[in-house]
Amino acid sequence: MFTFAEKNITMSNINLLIVEDEQRLADILKKQLEEAGFNADIAYDGYVGKQLAEQKNYNLIILDINLPLINGYELCKEIRKTNKRTPIIMLTAFGTPDNKIAGFEAGADDYVVKPFDFRELLARINVFLRRSDSSSAETEKIRLADLEMDLTTKKVTRAGKKIDLTAKESLLLETFLLNRDKLLSRDFIIEKVWGIDFDPTTNIIDVYVNYLRRKIDRDFQPKLIHTKFGFGFYCSDKEL
Repeated sequence: MFTFAEKNITMSNINLLIVEDEQRLADILKKQLEEAGFNADIAYDGYVGKQLAEQKNYNLIILDINLPLINGYELCKEIRKTNKRTPIIMLTAFGTPDNKIAGFEAGADDYVVKPFDFRELLARINVFLRRSDSSSAETEKIRLADLEMDLTTKKVTRAGKKIDLTAKESLLLETFLLNRDKLLSRDFIIEKVWGIDFDPTTNIIDVYVNYLRRKIDRDFQPKLIHTKFGFGFYCSDKEL
C-alpha cells in the first residue's frame, strides 16, 4: 500500500476530517485512515462538520453529500468562504456528471463514488497531500500578461482586479499557467485536474474552460485561454 511514509512525510501530523452520516462507513474509514498513519476526526452531520472545520486546521476533508442539518454541497460552500486551500473530497452515491459539476462548483477538489475501494481513496488523498506539501514550500507567483496567480494563497488578479475562482477552476488555471504556450490535450487536462479515471467523454472540460474564460478573459485583453479544435487548449498571450 502506498503511504506518505514513502515520501518521508510525517503522517502523524496530518489531520483529516470525515463528515459522513453513515456511522458504520465513517467508523471504518476512520479505522483504515488511522491504520495508514493519519489522524482522523468524524462528524456525523453537517452542523458538527462545519464546527470542526472552523475550529481545527485539517489537511484534507472527506465530505458526504447527503448529510443531516447541512448537506454536503452547502457545507462545502461554507468552508470555502473562509478556507480556499484545504482539499475537499466529496464521497457520495451520486455519480452523474450533473452531480459532479455541482460538487466542483461548490468548491470540492475531487469526487469519489460509493461503493469504492479504500486503496483508491487513499491514493487520491495522497495526491492532494503531496500537492499541498509541494505548494506550501512554493512562494512564487505566476504571471501572464496582466494576470497573476499566487501559488501559495491561490489568489488570482487580472489588471489588479481580484478574481474569485472555485477550487477546480483554480487548479485548471494553475495547470494552464504552469504549461503556458503549450498545447494541452483533453486527456492531459483530465489527468491533472480531475484524475486519471475520470470519464474522458464528458464535456466537463468545456464547461470549466468556459467558466474560466468568463472570469479571466471576457472583460480583458488579450485573451489568454485558446482552443485548438481537434487538439485541445492552450494558455498564452498570443495565438500559437
